[in-house]
Order: sequence, then structure tokens, then C-alpha cells
Amino acid sequence: MVSPGRRGPYICGIDAAMDVVSGKWKSLILWELHQHGTRRFGELRRGLPGVSEKMLVQHLREMEEDGLVHREVHREVPPRVEYSLTEQGRSLNAALGALGDWGEQRRRRLAADGALVEASGGGRAGFES
Repeated sequence: MVSPGRRGPYICGIDAAMDVVSGKWKSLILWELHQHGTRRFGELRRGLPGVSEKMLVQHLREMEEDGLVHREVHREVPPRVEYSLTEQGRSLNAALGALGDWGEQRRRRLAADGALVEASGGGRAGFES
């Protein structure tokens, strides 16, 4: 399902792709789900230091609407909700691999120049690691 707010018009394919990964956290959510598979909300939040609950909920809803993330609600007490990548999410993740490689090269250049500021929570290399 495609979100009613994100249907174009688009100038090019990059414009259409960036529309669904806009925002600081969406690409990191893709990475986290790729690296760890199916995750519960709390696991995702712990894996993304600095993300607020509100922002994570918002991005997960948008990504579900865009067909990138599957949300499964298990009818039990307490309720259990799990998130995983869809085929479209996996294909987008693969496409972002080259961008992740470029970013990793940039990190290395900045580190060599002594200008790199490291994030807490460890490095996130390319998407296909």
C-alpha cells in the first residue's frame, strides 16, 4: 500500500526513492531490521539510540504504509507487536548498499583527517554487511 501523501509528482527515480527514506531514522530502521531480522518495538528503540518513541512510531507507520515494513500483532496478553522487512524493504535496503559503502568511505576519510565525530552505539557500515 502506498501512502496517500507520497505519490509524487517525482522528477526522477532518486526523488521517488528518497521520498520513502526521508528523515534521519528510516534508513537506520531498515539497517536494524536487516541486521537483526524481526524485532519488537522495544528492541528497535534500543537498537537506535537517540530516537524518540514518537518518531519511531511515526516512521514505522509511514514505512508500513509505503510497503517497506510488515507489522505483525500477536493476539496475546500483553500484546506483542513485531516488525520485519517486506520484499520491497529488502530490495530498498540492497539499493542503499552502495550509499552505505560511500558513507563508510567518507567516515574513513574524516577519521584519517581527525575530523570524524563518532556516534554512540557503534558504527553502522554498509547495508549489506
